Amino acid sequence: TFQTNILTELKNWKLNLIQHHKLQMRQEKEKHAAHVKQLQNEMENLKELLHTYEISISRKDEVITNLTQALEKQKERVELMRKFTLWRIQHVKTKQEEYANSIAERHFRTVLMKKVWAAWRSASEVRWKDKVARACQLRAEDVCVQLTNDYEAKIAELTATLEQRKAEILRLHSERDQYEDTMKKAFMRGVCALNLEAMTMFQSK
Repeated sequence: TFQTNILTELKNWKLNLIQHHKLQMRQEKEKHAAHVKQLQNEMENLKELLHTYEISISRKDEVITNLTQALEKQKERVELMRKFTLWRIQHVKTKQEEYANSIAERHFRTVLMKKVWAAWRSASEVRWKDKVARACQLRAEDVCVQLTNDYEAKIAELTATLEQRKAEILRLHSERDQYEDTMKKAFMRGVCALNLEAMTMFQSK
């Protein structure tokens, strides 16, 4: 009958609607499961990337620590070298002052001896003959010449020693500058290598 057909049609429509709804629910569940799986995969990838970053940062910190320690040691060596150089310079200056004082004292004694000799000769001209006076004068002059020659030779020797010390000081300064330049270049190469390694790692990821 017509009513039966309508009921049957409604029943079929209800069943189709239920099946369509179930199909949509199943599709939505599959989409949701796929989306959850994708998010899980992305989370795992992010965890792995985070672990890689942590390792990279740890290595970078270690390199920075090593470079910092190396720079501190280099500063200590440069400071020791500077103190040693200053000590050497002061030592040479002290030796120069001592020798200059010694020369001045000897010169003073020589002048004093000449004055005493002149006074003695003036007082004893009446008692001594001209020949003895001339002989004594020649002897004193020989002694003075010999002392002068000795002093000049000693001055030349000390001057050569001073020049050697100055050359050695210049060499120490040059070695210190070269060592500082080498450490700066090594530090810059280490930093460039570290940045290149980090950039390569980021690009690979």
